[in-house]
Amino acid sequence: MYSPFKDAVIADGHCDTVHLFRGRRGYLFANRNTTGHIDLPRLQEGGVTMQFFALYIEPEFKPDQALSRTLQLAEHFLSEMGKNSEQVQIIRTQRDLARASKDKKLAALMTLEGGEPLEGGVEVLQILYRLGLRGVGLTWNQRNGLADGVGVGAAAGGLTQLGKIMVREMNRLGMIVDGSHIAPRGFFDLLETSTSPVVITHANAAALCAHPRNLTDEQLYLLRDQGGVVGLTFYPAFIREEGPATLSHLLDHFCYIAEHMGTDMIAIGADFDGIDETVVELSDVSKLPLLMQGLVERGFTEAEVRSMMGENLLRIVNNTLIRRDIL
Repeated sequence: MYSPFKDAVIADGHCDTVHLFRGRRGYLFANRNTTGHIDLPRLQEGGVTMQFFALYIEPEFKPDQALSRTLQLAEHFLSEMGKNSEQVQIIRTQRDLARASKDKKLAALMTLEGGEPLEGGVEVLQILYRLGLRGVGLTWNQRNGLADGVGVGAAAGGLTQLGKIMVREMNRLGMIVDGSHIAPRGFFDLLETSTSPVVITHANAAALCAHPRNLTDEQLYLLRDQGGVVGLTFYPAFIREEGPATLSHLLDHFCYIAEHMGTDMIAIGADFDGIDETVVELSDVSKLPLLMQGLVERGFTEAEVRSMMGENLLRIVNNTLIRRDIL
């Protein structure tokens, strides 16, 4: 597929593809599949250089089986990336990130979506760090021992004491702090607590689509001022309130945030393989060059397109990771 900037960094902050690694419906990560949104050939076709792979803990495993489920998914991730190590580099440190760039391999980061597995204490976070976990979303939509998700509603609280301890330990270890799904009070606590820039890996502008998972202007301004980024997501329900979402509708979110808060805080977090419908023109990850072309047609400069498609997220990752493992 045509790409306006063939050597651009393209970094996606969120997918749920690990759930396909169990071979459901004949899926193989190394092959080009007719199921799912992401596999290695389509990542390469889309020009992706860095991909966050989330370990999403399904509600039926919470709370009692959350940790065991996390370990199962972590093994699926590590096994599948290991099988494809000639083309994929698991990212644990700054050195790994540099090596992936030098060797032209896909930089793969293992992240956690929902803090329930961490309720056992800071030692659990440290064990998962040793396994290669490098990013944590504190909540999904429910309440847990770290914070409340947006699904709790008006009564939602902020970070718990354990949540604050976990964030500080993540900062010490050099892990990405992800505030996706967190309730507003927790969002503000998170920005005050974290000494590293916070990433909202998959959300859009509430001013254009008033979904509770999207960020208000106040949140976007504060996130920008804290040094963080927001990964704009391709889930139609977060793009427009009614009807299918087109590429043009998604581009409206890029333009709105760029106009009001600047381009340096914008990234992408498609949520591929975690959504049941996509932007019409972006049916899978191989179509990402169409987004780049759309940004060009909306009047963004080459430097701005490069920053939003990957360089902003890459900056956060590189500045957050430690040069070498510290445990």
